[in-house]
Amino acid sequence: MPEHDARRVPRMRKITRARLNYCGLPCMTDPVTLIVSELVTNAIVHSGGTQIDFRMHLKDGLLYLGVGSDVPGKPAPRDADSNAEHGRGLQLVESMVAGLDGTWGVSEDGTTVWCLLPVKGEAP
Repeated sequence: MPEHDARRVPRMRKITRARLNYCGLPCMTDPVTLIVSELVTNAIVHSGGTQIDFRMHLKDGLLYLGVGSDVPGKPAPRDADSNAEHGRGLQLVESMVAGLDGTWGVSEDGTTVWCLLPVKGEAP
């Protein structure tokens, strides 16, 4: 991954941490920043570095995360053998989301992977 694309991932983690802290949800910071990191990395890698869109909002006790690009596809967890250096990102996302009692999926057009997580913490 080119350096200028790789810098996007820590930036998105920083934005995520700041937003969660602002919303009074510091207890969700670690798992949510990991999810965002994996989704942003996947979007960059599989889109060839095109425009990446990251959305995060809080409504009715649910935290929505969405990461997309203008390159459609059907992202899905895959089985990576034990020697593979890549291929476990969506497995990790799936596990983290399940551990937070949330759901995740892919938009109909295949351009966005999203997560919906129940709020755990101090926010309303």
